[in-house]
Amino acid sequence: MHGTSEQVLHEDATRAMTICNACRYCEGLCATFQAMTLKRTFAETDLDYLANLCHNCTACYHGCQYAPPHDFNLNVPKTLATLRADSYRRYAWPGFMARLFERNGLVVSIAMALSLALVLVLVFLFQDRAVLISRHVGPGAFYAVIGHNLMAAVAGATFSFSVLALLIGGRRFWRAIAPAASKPPGVGAWAKALRYAATLKYLGGEHGEGCSTADERWTNMRRYCHQFTMWGFFLCFASTCVASVWHYVIGVEAPYPFLSLPVLLGTAGGVGLLIGPAGLLWLKARSDARPADVDRYGMDYAFLASLFLVSLTGMLLLAFRETAAMGILLAVHLGFVLAFFLALPYSKFVHGIYRFAALLRFATERT
Repeated sequence: MHGTSEQVLHEDATRAMTICNACRYCEGLCATFQAMTLKRTFAETDLDYLANLCHNCTACYHGCQYAPPHDFNLNVPKTLATLRADSYRRYAWPGFMARLFERNGLVVSIAMALSLALVLVLVFLFQDRAVLISRHVGPGAFYAVIGHNLMAAVAGATFSFSVLALLIGGRRFWRAIAPAASKPPGVGAWAKALRYAATLKYLGGEHGEGCSTADERWTNMRRYCHQFTMWGFFLCFASTCVASVWHYVIGVEAPYPFLSLPVLLGTAGGVGLLIGPAGLLWLKARSDARPADVDRYGMDYAFLASLFLVSLTGMLLLAFRETAAMGILLAVHLGFVLAFFLALPYSKFVHGIYRFAALLRFATERT
Protein backbone atom coordinates (compact mmCIF):
# COMPACT_ATOMS: atom_id res chain seq x y z
CA MET A 1 0.00 0.00 0.00
CA HIS A 2 1.09 3.61 -0.53
CA GLY A 3 -0.33 5.33 2.52
CA THR A 4 -3.03 5.25 5.14
CA SER A 5 -5.81 6.84 3.07
CA GLU A 6 -5.00 4.62 0.07
CA GLN A 7 -4.94 1.55 2.28
CA VAL A 8 -8.37 2.43 3.68
CA LEU A 9 -9.67 2.98 0.13
CA HIS A 10 -8.48 -0.46 -1.05
CA GLU A 11 -9.78 -2.15 2.09
CA ASP A 12 -13.19 -0.57 1.51
CA ALA A 13 -13.20 -1.64 -2.15
CA THR A 14 -12.17 -5.19 -1.19
CA ARG A 15 -14.96 -5.36 1.40
CA ALA A 16 -17.50 -4.11 -1.14
CA MET A 17 -16.44 -6.56 -3.86
CA THR A 18 -16.39 -9.46 -1.38
CA ILE A 19 -19.96 -8.74 -0.27
CA CYS A 20 -21.09 -8.20 -3.88
CA ASN A 21 -19.45 -11.45 -4.97
CA ALA A 22 -21.41 -13.32 -2.34
CA CYS A 23 -24.70 -11.58 -3.20
CA ARG A 24 -24.48 -11.31 -7.03
CA TYR A 25 -27.83 -9.54 -7.28
CA CYS A 26 -26.24 -7.01 -9.67
CA GLU A 27 -24.44 -9.60 -11.82
CA GLY A 28 -26.57 -8.80 -14.87
CA LEU A 29 -26.24 -5.02 -14.61
CA CYS A 30 -22.86 -4.37 -16.22
CA ALA A 31 -19.41 -5.67 -17.11
CA THR A 32 -17.96 -4.80 -13.68
CA PHE A 33 -20.01 -7.39 -11.83
CA GLN A 34 -19.57 -9.99 -14.56
CA ALA A 35 -15.79 -9.56 -14.31
CA MET A 36 -16.00 -9.62 -10.52
CA THR A 37 -17.56 -13.09 -10.50
CA LEU A 38 -14.35 -14.53 -11.98
CA LYS A 39 -12.46 -13.55 -8.83
CA ARG A 40 -12.38 -15.04 -5.34
CA THR A 41 -9.87 -12.61 -3.91
CA PHE A 42 -9.10 -9.07 -5.01
CA ALA A 43 -5.56 -7.80 -5.40
CA GLU A 44 -4.91 -4.07 -5.76
CA THR A 45 -4.57 -4.42 -9.54
CA ASP A 46 -7.85 -6.37 -9.73
CA LEU A 47 -9.59 -3.50 -7.97
CA ASP A 48 -8.03 -0.99 -10.38
CA TYR A 49 -9.34 -3.10 -13.27
CA LEU A 50 -12.88 -3.28 -11.86
CA ALA A 51 -12.90 0.41 -10.95
CA ASN A 52 -11.99 1.46 -14.48
CA LEU A 53 -14.42 -1.04 -15.99
CA CYS A 54 -17.22 0.68 -14.04
CA HIS A 55 -19.10 3.31 -16.10
CA ASN A 56 -20.72 4.85 -13.01
CA CYS A 57 -24.30 4.28 -14.16
CA THR A 58 -25.23 3.94 -10.41
CA ALA A 59 -27.77 1.16 -11.11
CA CYS A 60 -26.09 -1.05 -8.51
CA TYR A 61 -26.46 1.64 -5.83
CA HIS A 62 -30.19 2.05 -6.41
CA GLY A 63 -30.75 -1.71 -6.58
CA CYS A 64 -28.53 -2.68 -3.65
CA GLN A 65 -30.17 -4.08 -0.50
CA TYR A 66 -27.00 -3.27 1.45
CA ALA A 67 -26.80 0.42 0.46
CA PRO A 68 -27.21 3.06 3.21
CA PRO A 69 -28.90 3.05 5.67
CA HIS A 70 -28.10 -0.68 5.89
CA ASP A 71 -25.36 -1.51 8.39
CA PHE A 72 -23.11 -2.76 5.56
CA ASN A 73 -23.22 0.79 4.14
CA LEU A 74 -22.28 -0.33 0.62
CA ASN A 75 -21.85 2.41 -1.98
CA VAL A 76 -20.13 0.64 -4.86
CA PRO A 77 -20.28 3.50 -7.45
CA LYS A 78 -18.72 5.99 -5.04
CA THR A 79 -16.08 3.54 -3.84
CA LEU A 80 -15.06 2.60 -7.38
CA ALA A 81 -15.14 6.23 -8.55
CA THR A 82 -12.74 7.23 -5.76
CA LEU A 83 -10.49 4.27 -6.50
CA ARG A 84 -10.63 5.03 -10.24
CA ALA A 85 -9.45 8.62 -9.69
CA ASP A 86 -6.69 7.34 -7.41
CA SER A 87 -5.53 4.96 -10.16
CA TYR A 88 -5.07 7.92 -12.52
CA ARG A 89 -2.57 9.34 -10.06
CA ARG A 90 -0.69 6.10 -9.44
CA TYR A 91 -0.12 5.20 -13.10
CA ALA A 92 0.57 8.72 -14.39
CA TRP A 93 3.88 9.63 -16.03
CA PRO A 94 6.11 11.33 -15.10
CA GLY A 95 5.48 10.44 -11.47
CA PHE A 96 6.16 13.88 -10.03
CA MET A 97 3.31 15.27 -12.16
CA ALA A 98 0.83 12.78 -10.73
CA ARG A 99 -0.12 15.09 -7.86
CA LEU A 100 -1.86 17.32 -10.39
CA PHE A 101 -4.77 14.86 -10.27
CA GLU A 102 -5.37 15.82 -6.65
CA ARG A 103 -6.06 19.48 -7.45
CA ASN A 104 -7.01 19.08 -11.07
CA GLY A 105 -9.76 21.67 -11.26
CA LEU A 106 -7.52 24.42 -9.94
CA VAL A 107 -4.52 23.27 -12.00
CA VAL A 108 -6.48 23.21 -15.26
CA SER A 109 -7.87 26.67 -14.59
CA ILE A 110 -4.41 28.07 -13.85
CA ALA A 111 -2.85 26.31 -16.87
CA MET A 112 -5.60 27.64 -19.10
CA ALA A 113 -5.20 31.19 -17.83
CA LEU A 114 -1.39 31.14 -18.08
CA SER A 115 -1.39 29.56 -21.54
CA LEU A 116 -3.92 32.05 -22.82
CA ALA A 117 -1.93 34.94 -21.36
CA LEU A 118 1.32 33.56 -22.81
CA VAL A 119 -0.05 33.27 -26.33
CA LEU A 120 -1.58 36.75 -26.18
CA VAL A 121 1.64 38.26 -24.84
CA LEU A 122 3.73 36.56 -27.53
CA VAL A 123 1.37 37.78 -30.23
CA PHE A 124 1.51 41.36 -28.97
CA LEU A 125 5.29 41.27 -28.49
CA PHE A 126 6.24 39.79 -31.84
CA GLN A 127 3.49 41.08 -34.06
CA ASP A 128 2.72 44.55 -35.33
CA ARG A 129 -0.47 45.66 -33.62
CA ALA A 130 -1.81 46.89 -36.96
CA VAL A 131 -1.35 43.38 -38.36
CA LEU A 132 -3.12 41.83 -35.35
CA ILE A 133 -6.29 43.87 -35.80
CA SER A 134 -6.28 43.96 -39.59
CA ARG A 135 -8.43 41.85 -41.90
CA HIS A 136 -6.59 38.91 -43.47
CA VAL A 137 -8.12 36.61 -46.09
CA GLY A 138 -6.98 33.87 -48.42
CA PRO A 139 -4.41 31.08 -48.01
CA GLY A 140 -1.91 31.76 -45.22
CA ALA A 141 -4.12 34.37 -43.51
CA PHE A 142 -3.61 32.79 -40.06
CA TYR A 143 0.18 32.86 -40.49
CA ALA A 144 0.11 36.59 -41.10
CA VAL A 145 -0.80 36.90 -37.41
CA ILE A 146 1.22 34.04 -35.92
CA GLY A 147 4.02 32.49 -37.97
CA HIS A 148 3.50 28.91 -39.07
CA ASN A 149 6.85 27.71 -37.70
CA LEU A 150 6.16 29.15 -34.25
CA MET A 151 2.62 27.80 -34.21
CA ALA A 152 3.73 24.34 -35.36
CA ALA A 153 6.67 24.19 -32.94
CA VAL A 154 4.65 25.08 -29.84
CA ALA A 155 1.67 22.90 -30.78
CA GLY A 156 3.88 19.99 -31.85
CA ALA A 157 5.95 19.99 -28.67
CA THR A 158 2.89 20.23 -26.42
CA PHE A 159 0.97 17.55 -28.31
CA SER A 160 3.99 15.19 -28.44
CA PHE A 161 4.53 15.42 -24.69
CA SER A 162 0.84 14.80 -23.99
CA VAL A 163 0.73 11.74 -26.26
CA LEU A 164 3.93 10.33 -24.74
CA ALA A 165 2.63 10.79 -21.19
CA LEU A 166 -0.73 9.23 -22.06
CA LEU A 167 0.88 6.23 -23.78
CA ILE A 168 3.27 5.53 -20.92
CA GLY A 169 0.48 5.86 -18.33
CA GLY A 170 -1.79 3.60 -20.37
CA ARG A 171 0.97 1.01 -20.79
CA ARG A 172 1.63 1.03 -17.04
CA PHE A 173 -2.05 0.47 -16.36
CA TRP A 174 -2.35 -2.35 -18.92
CA ARG A 175 0.72 -4.17 -17.58
CA ALA A 176 -0.77 -3.94 -14.09
CA ILE A 177 -4.26 -5.24 -14.89
CA ALA A 178 -3.25 -7.89 -17.46
CA PRO A 179 -1.26 -10.62 -15.66
CA ALA A 180 1.74 -11.98 -17.50
CA ALA A 181 0.17 -15.46 -17.43
CA SER A 182 -3.04 -14.31 -19.13
CA LYS A 183 -3.56 -14.81 -22.83
CA PRO A 184 -2.91 -11.76 -25.06
CA PRO A 185 -5.96 -10.09 -26.64
CA GLY A 186 -6.94 -11.66 -29.95
CA VAL A 187 -8.71 -10.12 -32.91
CA GLY A 188 -12.09 -11.04 -31.45
CA ALA A 189 -11.30 -9.34 -28.14
CA TRP A 190 -10.11 -6.18 -29.89
CA ALA A 191 -13.28 -6.12 -32.00
CA LYS A 192 -15.50 -6.51 -28.93
CA ALA A 193 -13.64 -3.86 -26.94
CA LEU A 194 -13.79 -1.41 -29.82
CA ARG A 195 -17.52 -2.05 -30.23
CA TYR A 196 -18.15 -1.58 -26.50
CA ALA A 197 -16.19 1.69 -26.55
CA ALA A 198 -17.65 3.04 -29.80
CA THR A 199 -21.24 2.43 -28.72
CA LEU A 200 -20.65 3.20 -25.02
CA LYS A 201 -22.55 -0.01 -24.35
CA TYR A 202 -22.27 0.10 -20.57
CA LEU A 203 -23.54 3.66 -20.30
CA GLY A 204 -26.78 2.09 -21.48
CA GLY A 205 -26.65 -0.58 -18.80
CA GLU A 206 -26.96 -4.22 -19.69
CA HIS A 207 -30.60 -3.52 -20.63
CA GLY A 208 -29.77 -0.55 -22.91
CA GLU A 209 -32.12 1.86 -21.12
CA GLY A 210 -29.40 4.07 -19.72
CA CYS A 211 -28.14 5.22 -16.34
CA SER A 212 -30.11 5.43 -13.11
CA THR A 213 -31.37 8.77 -11.82
CA ALA A 214 -31.95 9.92 -8.25
CA ASP A 215 -35.62 8.91 -8.51
CA GLU A 216 -34.56 5.48 -9.87
CA ARG A 217 -35.69 6.05 -13.46
CA TRP A 218 -33.55 5.22 -16.50
CA THR A 219 -32.23 7.68 -19.06
CA ASN A 220 -29.78 7.50 -21.96
CA MET A 221 -29.04 11.25 -21.83
CA ARG A 222 -25.61 10.71 -20.28
CA ARG A 223 -24.78 8.16 -22.96
CA TYR A 224 -25.88 10.52 -25.75
CA CYS A 225 -23.86 13.43 -24.34
CA HIS A 226 -20.81 11.19 -24.06
CA GLN A 227 -21.33 10.18 -27.68
CA PHE A 228 -21.41 13.82 -28.80
CA THR A 229 -18.23 14.49 -26.80
CA MET A 230 -16.31 11.40 -27.93
CA TRP A 231 -17.17 11.59 -31.61
CA GLY A 232 -16.81 15.37 -31.59
CA PHE A 233 -13.25 14.98 -30.33
CA PHE A 234 -12.43 12.33 -32.94
CA LEU A 235 -13.89 14.45 -35.75
CA CYS A 236 -11.81 17.47 -34.68
CA PHE A 237 -8.73 15.27 -34.52
CA ALA A 238 -9.53 13.93 -38.01
CA SER A 239 -9.92 17.50 -39.24
CA THR A 240 -6.46 18.37 -37.91
CA CYS A 241 -4.94 15.29 -39.56
CA VAL A 242 -6.53 16.07 -42.94
CA ALA A 243 -5.43 19.71 -42.70
CA SER A 244 -1.86 18.57 -41.97
CA VAL A 245 -1.88 16.38 -45.09
CA TRP A 246 -3.23 19.26 -47.16
CA HIS A 247 -0.54 21.61 -45.83
CA TYR A 248 2.54 19.39 -45.87
CA VAL A 249 1.74 16.97 -48.71
CA ILE A 250 -0.52 18.86 -51.10
CA GLY A 251 0.90 22.29 -50.27
CA VAL A 252 -2.45 24.04 -49.62
CA GLU A 253 -2.41 26.48 -46.71
CA ALA A 254 -5.18 27.24 -44.22
CA PRO A 255 -7.72 28.72 -43.88
CA TYR A 256 -9.66 26.32 -46.08
CA PRO A 257 -13.04 26.90 -47.79
CA PHE A 258 -16.15 26.34 -45.68
CA LEU A 259 -17.15 23.29 -47.74
CA SER A 260 -13.70 21.68 -47.68
CA LEU A 261 -13.15 18.39 -45.84
CA PRO A 262 -11.07 19.81 -42.95
CA VAL A 263 -13.66 22.51 -42.24
CA LEU A 264 -16.63 20.16 -42.53
CA LEU A 265 -15.00 17.66 -40.16
CA GLY A 266 -13.98 20.41 -37.75
CA THR A 267 -17.41 22.03 -37.79
CA ALA A 268 -19.19 18.73 -37.10
CA GLY A 269 -16.70 17.97 -34.34
CA GLY A 270 -17.01 21.47 -32.89
CA VAL A 271 -20.78 21.18 -32.68
CA GLY A 272 -20.38 17.84 -30.91
CA LEU A 273 -17.94 19.39 -28.44
CA LEU A 274 -20.41 22.16 -27.67
CA ILE A 275 -23.43 19.89 -27.16
CA GLY A 276 -21.68 17.02 -25.38
CA PRO A 277 -19.71 18.84 -22.66
CA ALA A 278 -22.55 21.32 -22.04
CA GLY A 279 -24.98 18.42 -21.62
CA LEU A 280 -22.62 16.53 -19.32
CA LEU A 281 -22.06 19.63 -17.17
CA TRP A 282 -25.83 20.09 -16.89
CA LEU A 283 -26.40 16.42 -16.03
CA LYS A 284 -23.61 16.39 -13.46
CA ALA A 285 -25.00 19.48 -11.73
CA ARG A 286 -28.38 17.72 -11.45
CA SER A 287 -27.06 14.25 -10.60
CA ASP A 288 -27.60 12.31 -7.39
CA ALA A 289 -24.64 13.17 -5.17
CA ARG A 290 -25.01 10.10 -2.92
CA PRO A 291 -23.28 7.55 -5.21
CA ALA A 292 -20.77 10.10 -6.55
CA ASP A 293 -17.23 11.07 -5.61
CA VAL A 294 -18.14 14.75 -5.31
CA ASP A 295 -14.72 15.63 -3.86
CA ARG A 296 -13.25 15.06 -7.33
CA TYR A 297 -15.94 16.79 -9.34
CA GLY A 298 -13.43 19.58 -9.96
CA MET A 299 -11.55 17.25 -12.33
CA ASP A 300 -14.73 16.57 -14.31
CA TYR A 301 -15.89 20.18 -14.43
CA ALA A 302 -12.46 21.48 -15.47
CA PHE A 303 -12.09 18.97 -18.29
CA LEU A 304 -15.59 19.51 -19.67
CA ALA A 305 -15.26 23.28 -19.43
CA SER A 306 -11.91 23.25 -21.24
CA LEU A 307 -13.35 21.09 -24.05
CA PHE A 308 -16.32 23.44 -24.38
CA LEU A 309 -14.13 26.56 -24.45
CA VAL A 310 -11.72 25.11 -27.03
CA SER A 311 -14.69 24.31 -29.25
CA LEU A 312 -16.44 27.65 -28.65
CA THR A 313 -13.35 29.72 -29.48
CA GLY A 314 -12.70 27.53 -32.53
CA MET A 315 -16.23 28.01 -33.84
CA LEU A 316 -16.00 31.78 -33.26
CA LEU A 317 -12.71 31.84 -35.15
CA LEU A 318 -14.35 29.99 -38.03
CA ALA A 319 -17.30 32.38 -38.09
CA PHE A 320 -15.22 35.59 -37.95
CA ARG A 321 -12.03 34.50 -39.70
CA GLU A 322 -12.52 36.98 -42.55
CA THR A 323 -12.98 39.96 -40.24
CA ALA A 324 -10.57 42.16 -38.32
CA ALA A 325 -11.38 40.14 -35.17
CA MET A 326 -9.56 37.10 -36.55
CA GLY A 327 -6.15 37.92 -35.01
CA ILE A 328 -7.42 38.24 -31.46
CA LEU A 329 -9.70 35.21 -31.82
CA LEU A 330 -6.81 33.12 -33.18
CA ALA A 331 -4.60 34.03 -30.20
CA VAL A 332 -7.38 33.26 -27.72
CA HIS A 333 -8.23 29.93 -29.37
CA LEU A 334 -4.61 28.81 -29.47
CA GLY A 335 -4.29 29.75 -25.80
CA PHE A 336 -7.18 27.47 -24.85
CA VAL A 337 -5.84 24.68 -27.09
CA LEU A 338 -2.39 24.94 -25.52
CA ALA A 339 -3.86 24.79 -22.00
CA PHE A 340 -6.02 21.81 -22.93
CA PHE A 341 -3.08 19.76 -24.20
CA LEU A 342 -0.79 20.77 -21.34
CA ALA A 343 -3.31 19.39 -18.83
CA LEU A 344 -4.47 16.45 -20.98
CA PRO A 345 -2.36 13.65 -19.38
CA TYR A 346 -3.47 14.79 -15.89
CA SER A 347 -7.13 15.40 -16.66
CA LYS A 348 -10.27 13.28 -16.88
CA PHE A 349 -9.24 12.47 -20.47
CA VAL A 350 -7.17 9.54 -19.19
CA HIS A 351 -10.32 7.69 -18.17
CA GLY A 352 -10.99 6.94 -21.84
CA ILE A 353 -7.64 5.18 -22.20
CA TYR A 354 -7.88 3.25 -18.92
CA ARG A 355 -11.49 2.31 -19.55
CA PHE A 356 -10.67 0.96 -23.00
CA ALA A 357 -7.83 -1.09 -21.49
CA ALA A 358 -10.27 -2.49 -18.92
CA LEU A 359 -12.80 -3.28 -21.65
CA LEU A 360 -10.06 -5.03 -23.64
CA ARG A 361 -9.20 -7.26 -20.68
CA PHE A 362 -12.91 -7.93 -20.09
CA ALA A 363 -13.39 -8.89 -23.75
CA THR A 364 -10.29 -11.12 -23.60
CA GLU A 365 -11.69 -12.97 -20.59
CA ARG A 366 -14.95 -13.60 -22.45
CA THR A 367 -13.46 -14.91 -25.72
